[in-house]
Amino acid sequence: MVSTREVVALRNGHLEVDLLGHGEPVVVIQTALTAEEMLPLAQALAQSGYRVIHYRRRGYAGSSPILGTQTIPAQAADCRELMSALGLESAHVVGASYSAAIALAVASTYPDQVQTVTLIEPPPVRSARTEEFFDLTARLIESYRTEGDAVALDRFMQVLLGRDWREASERDLPGSVADMERDAPTFFESDLPTLLAWDFDQAQAAAIRCPVLYVAGSATDPWFVDAQQRVPELLPQTQLRFVQGAGHLVATTHLARTADLVLEFLATHRLPVAR
Repeated sequence: MVSTREVVALRNGHLEVDLLGHGEPVVVIQTALTAEEMLPLAQALAQSGYRVIHYRRRGYAGSSPILGTQTIPAQAADCRELMSALGLESAHVVGASYSAAIALAVASTYPDQVQTVTLIEPPPVRSARTEEFFDLTARLIESYRTEGDAVALDRFMQVLLGRDWREASERDLPGSVADMERDAPTFFESDLPTLLAWDFDQAQAAAIRCPVLYVAGSATDPWFVDAQQRVPELLPQTQLRFVQGAGHLVATTHLARTADLVLEFLATHRLPVAR
């Protein structure tokens, strides 16, 4: 499998990008906190005959630092600019958790450039049933401001994986703890506030014309269950698929099954002409 890591220039910065494999293009957007969390899935897709573009968002690893206030639409614009820089007229777009919000924004804002969108455990769409999630997010931001990134990171990861989160993270993705500790300021200073400001409504959904795959863990946290109903209501073309026994981090804990579901979906919605 062909694999290179490059720095791709944007108008006001650059993104660190992995270029993997050959075939129809699939853009995999890095999620929050862990720069390499989506890389194993990107590699699995590339090994199955796709040209995969996996990139790290601003503020992570070798990409540009964040300048000013970040928004989901601005990050969608980064994705579209990256596609243009690589000569991609259209591509499949994949996002997980935080980056699923970016994938939705790309598909809504640039519908002609998105062949399909895959959402893996997307964040809650604001409703009365998800206020607890947003309250927790606000408390984590305050914990970061008053107690520092190490304490806030430990509290967040204990919510997701329990007290032994470091061991679990390293088992599923070696090197991930060091990556989290390095990039925690981006997560708490930019990603979480951006997520608090994000909403996805009927008008945005109406602009999305492409097929949608929603991959959910059957044992995910309660906050994410509401989205399993809300997203298909907004996007009737959504195919909802469950990974049995998986939680929110399904793309790493159940990599093979997640990859199989995504590959099955992509195979049924090919680009008219492979690029």
